[in-house]
Amino acid sequence: MGRDKAFLKLEGAPLIEHVLRALRAVFPRIIIVTNAPSSYVSYDALAINDAVDKRGPLTGIYTGLLNSTDEYNFVAACDMPFLNPDLIAYMAGLADGHDIVVPKIAGRVEPLHAIYSKGLLPLIEKRLQGDARNVQGIFGEARVRYVRETEIDSFDPEHRSFKNLNTPEEYKEATCLDLECRS
Repeated sequence: MGRDKAFLKLEGAPLIEHVLRALRAVFPRIIIVTNAPSSYVSYDALAINDAVDKRGPLTGIYTGLLNSTDEYNFVAACDMPFLNPDLIAYMAGLADGHDIVVPKIAGRVEPLHAIYSKGLLPLIEKRLQGDARNVQGIFGEARVRYVRETEIDSFDPEHRSFKNLNTPEEYKEATCLDLECRS
């Protein structure tokens, strides 16, 4: 995108505000893992730098878990403005006895819309020390509860919760009304 996606506006508010609103409906504490914690001082959340000097989502998950006081933690990207609090709460209710609770749609998992247990910290640390950064690389060594598409459909039949805005085209699509945007 060429700039911090968290502060792109959608419906008059930065994407991060959409994410935080959905998360606050479910959780009392929120941690934002970022390379620019000072950019988030106005938000009611703990903003922290990555705990290790390696880029990528696995590092962010590790940092969040390391700094959390909760056993189970929901992880989402800052560019997912359509999170569904009811789906997230349902997933949180499935966490007990699992290391990961993750949606699976058409055979594809959504690792940045998932619940992770603090019990994964040693496994993630080992993988990061070995320079492995793929989030799904930990799934084979974890107790994973896959949330089936039929379960997801009860809360989010259009699967908008998993829509992230990675490109200018995806951002434009999200900001346009059907009849107003034609290019």
